[in-house]
Amino acid sequence: MSDASAPSTPDAPKSMEQIVALCRRRGFVFQSSEIYGGINGFWDYGPLGTELKRNLKNAWWQDVVQRELVGPMGEPVDIVGVDCTIIMNPKVWEASGHVGGFADLMSTCRHCKKLMRTDHIWDMLTETEWFKALAELYAGGAEVDAMQLKRWADTKGKKLAPNLALVRNPQVTLSWLVDRMAGQPTAMPLREFLMHLASEQVARDGLSLPCPHCGGELTEPKPFNLMFKTLVGAVEDPANVAYLRPETAQGIFANFQNVVDSTRVKVPFGIAQVGKAFRNEVTPRNFTFRSREFEQMEIEFFIHPSEAEAWYRWWRDWRFSWWQSIGLTSSNLQLREHDRDELAHYAKEGAGTSDIEYRFPFTAPGFGELEGVAHRADFDLRAHATHSGKNDKARYFDQGRNERYFPHVIEPSAGADRGTLALICEAYTPDASRPSGVFMKFHPRMAPVKAGIFPLVNKDGMPEVGERLYRQLRRKHAVEFDEKQSIGKRYARMDEAGTPFCITIDTDTMSAQTVTIRHRDTQQQERMAIDAVPAWLDRQIGIDD
Repeated sequence: MSDASAPSTPDAPKSMEQIVALCRRRGFVFQSSEIYGGINGFWDYGPLGTELKRNLKNAWWQDVVQRELVGPMGEPVDIVGVDCTIIMNPKVWEASGHVGGFADLMSTCRHCKKLMRTDHIWDMLTETEWFKALAELYAGGAEVDAMQLKRWADTKGKKLAPNLALVRNPQVTLSWLVDRMAGQPTAMPLREFLMHLASEQVARDGLSLPCPHCGGELTEPKPFNLMFKTLVGAVEDPANVAYLRPETAQGIFANFQNVVDSTRVKVPFGIAQVGKAFRNEVTPRNFTFRSREFEQMEIEFFIHPSEAEAWYRWWRDWRFSWWQSIGLTSSNLQLREHDRDELAHYAKEGAGTSDIEYRFPFTAPGFGELEGVAHRADFDLRAHATHSGKNDKARYFDQGRNERYFPHVIEPSAGADRGTLALICEAYTPDASRPSGVFMKFHPRMAPVKAGIFPLVNKDGMPEVGERLYRQLRRKHAVEFDEKQSIGKRYARMDEAGTPFCITIDTDTMSAQTVTIRHRDTQQQERMAIDAVPAWLDRQIGIDD
């Protein structure tokens, strides 16, 4: 990892609870079906969130597909787009390995019957109030205060973790724990300590973590397929089973030959797609970060195998710089190369896999994946050639090399919802000096509303001048016209929406044809001729690039 991609000192921590509250209050994100109690793992975007997410997707499409990029060998990067269906022939998912192997290991609580991903249990535990209380009681010491633990079990434990072994049978659990810790030269790790509190005795398979919800015993992990099933047609028959796509990539691979035959593209070239995907996450969590319905922005870039190393490095570095260019410029962004034991089956022998990661408030001090860049080799094209019966007929013919081969693939795969959430978290800036107490510091290109147009007072011809400017700017930009409340309250409302510029029509406008422009980040103001505002705003947004 290069120095430019390494995070520096973390920024001051931000409150995820306050960010979620602002998202709901200002119309960025709502709980889906909220009037009926909501549905876990599904989220709706409000007016501001819809604009923000659309700006992100549009910027991605413009920069990836429509604007000319220069590749590692100095050649133009050729990328075309597709828009594939959410429901495809089930054989697609058999070929890709999703039907047989797209699963997470799951555990069920024997007491409260709740199901959860086995690899999420520890993180879920660390977020519970009862875990935090036990961690404070233990404090990493080599000795245990059995009386304090029993007192906690008899009081708070009964309410917060009623099925924990310590709560159900404190005498046996504590007696065994004290015996286990006696004479140990070093302190028992906190994780092992908690596992002892969850067990009255060592189970057949050793110690195990408790249920985060009630403290109960968990079953052995079992695989759980993440694909949503549906039925196609009028008859409920197993032969009519189909799936909601768990990723957008396979639609691109299935259409590779169609794109080659219908256009003038030649290797190296890419196919891009933005679209919905669905995964039946058992433990969706952390706001929109891990949802059951989400949107992906994916590129499958097809190359000659001998050029994999150069293209992988180029895509990895360019994608990292792209996220920086739209506002994720703080120490919260990092580029992390995968270790060998992390690699997917299709990338074991490839040029590499890396994640572009963001330090979300709920992952701090760690990071969460924003985008992955992987060398997938020729796994997918070869698998579809085999399962479709095309076999070697599906090999690409490279006229320049006079060679037939299955192209290798570099895949930059980004999450539009995670990207939107990262932009929101990055933009959230507490500022006690402002009436709103906070402002959203979006990059102007990403901001849901580019400018607010305000008549200082609702008289003297100011509203009419403001409306004319509003309609002129609206031809290119998302702008708002607001003539209600005091100018200070209107500024505060735009600060929370992340609007970078506020344009006020005042008395000087009527006499000198100038307006006051307020800059969101600095709160500084400048005067400008009203006729110059449209071109000036274009430059600030970057529309003339």
